[in-house]
Amino acid sequence: MGDVPETHPRYASLMARKRLTEAAAAGMLAESALIAHGRGEAFDYLLGEATCEAARKAIVEVAARLEAAEKAVISVNGNTVALAGPQMLACAAILDCPVEVNIYYRTPERMEALLSALELQREEAVALYPTLAQEIAKVPILGAEPDGRIPNLDGPRAKCHSDGILGADVVLVPLEDGDRCGALIEMGKTVCVIDLNPLSRTAITASVTIVDELTRCAPLLLNELIDGAKDSDVEWNNEENLREVVTVMLGILD
Repeated sequence: MGDVPETHPRYASLMARKRLTEAAAAGMLAESALIAHGRGEAFDYLLGEATCEAARKAIVEVAARLEAAEKAVISVNGNTVALAGPQMLACAAILDCPVEVNIYYRTPERMEALLSALELQREEAVALYPTLAQEIAKVPILGAEPDGRIPNLDGPRAKCHSDGILGADVVLVPLEDGDRCGALIEMGKTVCVIDLNPLSRTAITASVTIVDELTRCAPLLLNELIDGAKDSDVEWNNEENLREVVTVMLGILD
């Protein structure tokens, strides 16, 4: 995999696969994580492996809502840490908010692996974004000792931090599951998600859905936050935006 030239037409995809297989070997991922990634790649083919205009509009809206939040939080799972951990830390640095590890297949070993990986990724984030070095160093990384629960949600993802997910008014969730997304919406939270499947429960339930591949989307979102977010669109229609994405997917062979 390391011999793949950067000119290869699917270089980014192959590098993402490499990062995930390395993360799996390091104990960061559940066994189903690679299946989930492959399912997302299938939808990315339908997008032409490019960020469509509807996704760009959603990125602008997510940035605006995060900037306007009283208390934002970025919730991450294993795939997110493996694929875009440094970018999520940089986004959190700009927003002055925590990053919280929240996973379904929760074991002490996986949590330790993910929390340790994020601490190491601080250094990578600083190297990538040196102007944010001080802010990145201060980003709280939560998940080790959850002290609250998401109401009306069964399973280990209900466990969360009161100064993280539980107390936030806006939650950014790359690679979400539908049950938790619905429970957070029921709590009155704004839930912004990144999901390549515009037909998933998560995409349909969320307040704002970015239908895009995470490693493409994360730098765009970060740049939007660095530039200073615009005002939120009070007439934002998430269903309409999803329909635009589906139209792009259906037209890929035209």
